[in-house]
Amino acid sequence: MLALLASGLSRSSSNNKLAESENSAQNSNNMSWGTELWDQNENLAIHTNRGIDALDKFANFLRDRVAIETEYAGKLRRLVKNYQPKKKEEEDNEFTSVQAFRNLLKEVGDLAGQREVVSESLQLQIIAGVTLLSKTLREDRKKCLSDGATLQQNLTTQLSSLDRAKRNYEKAYRDSEKAVDSYKRADMDLNLSRAEVERYKNVMTSKIQQSDDAKNEYANQLQKTNNLQQQHYSMLLPSVLNRLQELDEKRTRGFREFIVGAADVESSVAPIIARCMEGIVKAGESINEKEDTFKVIERYQSGFTPPRDIPFEDLSKCDPDSVQESHYSNSTSNHLTIRGTMSANKLKKRVGIFNIFGSNKNSLTADGQKEDFSDLPPNQRRKKLQAKIAELTQNIAQETKARDGLMKMKIVYEANSSLGNPMTVEGQLNESEHKLEKLKVDLKKYQGFLEKASQVPTATSSPQASRNQLQNGHRTSRHSNGSADDHHDDGDDQPDDAGSLSSSASPESGLGTSHTSLPGSGQGSANENAIGEDTYYETEVETLNPVGKCRALYPFEASSEGSIPMSEGEELQVIEIDQGDGWTRVRRENNSNGWDEGFVPTSYIECTLYA
Repeated sequence: MLALLASGLSRSSSNNKLAESENSAQNSNNMSWGTELWDQNENLAIHTNRGIDALDKFANFLRDRVAIETEYAGKLRRLVKNYQPKKKEEEDNEFTSVQAFRNLLKEVGDLAGQREVVSESLQLQIIAGVTLLSKTLREDRKKCLSDGATLQQNLTTQLSSLDRAKRNYEKAYRDSEKAVDSYKRADMDLNLSRAEVERYKNVMTSKIQQSDDAKNEYANQLQKTNNLQQQHYSMLLPSVLNRLQELDEKRTRGFREFIVGAADVESSVAPIIARCMEGIVKAGESINEKEDTFKVIERYQSGFTPPRDIPFEDLSKCDPDSVQESHYSNSTSNHLTIRGTMSANKLKKRVGIFNIFGSNKNSLTADGQKEDFSDLPPNQRRKKLQAKIAELTQNIAQETKARDGLMKMKIVYEANSSLGNPMTVEGQLNESEHKLEKLKVDLKKYQGFLEKASQVPTATSSPQASRNQLQNGHRTSRHSNGSADDHHDDGDDQPDDAGSLSSSASPESGLGTSHTSLPGSGQGSANENAIGEDTYYETEVETLNPVGKCRALYPFEASSEGSIPMSEGEELQVIEIDQGDGWTRVRRENNSNGWDEGFVPTSYIECTLYA
């Protein structure tokens, strides 16, 4: 029962509030400035001016926001551009974390685009509308105030005429009263003649007539003033004030529409921004640490096994030569590493004049690797070769399609010469044939490389371990071309994995250098290389004689080991000419150390060789 009573009271209260709001709305609709604020013309003028100023302030706010949105979008785009992966980082695109970051950058770029859309929409739709409305309102307000001032001026003029007529009437009435009094005194005065009394009477009559005329004029002006005043406050002024009211309501209504419109502009891009956020979340969820770990293993796995235990050497049971060789093997094994392992980035490609015995002329790829990738570990080599074969196969397919298209075009031209000259296609067809033939030759060559790499069994131990195993009575001598001859009695050719360490095209590697730079360093027989590659660390090489001189055409800053800086116009001695790797070995006199030797780019110098 109490619940029903409370419910009834609640409904009654809500109904009362609704009725009050409806009455208030109805009353507000019935109320107008012309009737309610007929005497507040100046305050209404101030109010409307402040309202338009508020609208202009809103427009300035939107302009500042547009500037911020534009700047934000521009900075987002610059941020995305600055963090785009560099060309040298493209090989990391296979990792899910890198792919997720690239997708993140793409979504952030889309976000920047949506902020630009917001900025443009606010500028074209909202700010332009606010500016136009403000201009129109100011013009209408100015006209309304001008009309109101004219009406007020007319009323003021009429009131002045009424006041003037009233003053004239008051003066004329006083004069007539005074003339009447003068006539009465003269009529009662027996000393005055009849003519003088008659004169006073005429003056009295004239003054009374003037008073009556002034009275009539006053009555007439009063009637005009009342009529004008009634018309002014009931029709003319309310019309002007109602126009000001409409103007202010138009401003208020526009304010509401523009605020809602600005929110609509923001809301219109919200779904796209939400999809961008979903894309970012999806990019983050796509990261798979296990998959990245597997790809790291797949990229850097060499195929070698860790070195075996080093056997114990009993010096009492070994001959001196064997002991000396064993000691030498241990001392030099620390300098070896394998490209593609953890220390690959520390591999020095050129170690100065001590590596000039290497004469491997194998051609190199753009990234400094051998053409057959023999400088890589077995697993990495096979992957590189397979990728190269896939690339060549795709190029052959594309070139075959291009050749077939040219052949069809030639057949069409031969059938209908008006379409074109067949000979114009002949040159392109021959070029396509040559290119296709070259691609097929390269494909066959790399297929041979892959077949050879697949036939060679994967090494069961690293070169360091193989070196350690040579301590058991085997003697190895290294030729200048980086190959190793095992002088064991079995006579089998064992592949030396470390041989791939002696080739590179950069100035730091020292490989592919001249064999005529040092006396007696030819391409070599075993007798010339009895010392071997492994013994050059302990061999002192004699000073090289210059083979010419050169002048630096451009300044060069040495940024890697094995190279030396030079300034433009500097003259240097040439002690080893370019062997096809783009670097020349030079020497300069140094007051403190005697001589500085190193490599400089061949294209940076002008050489003059001695006869």
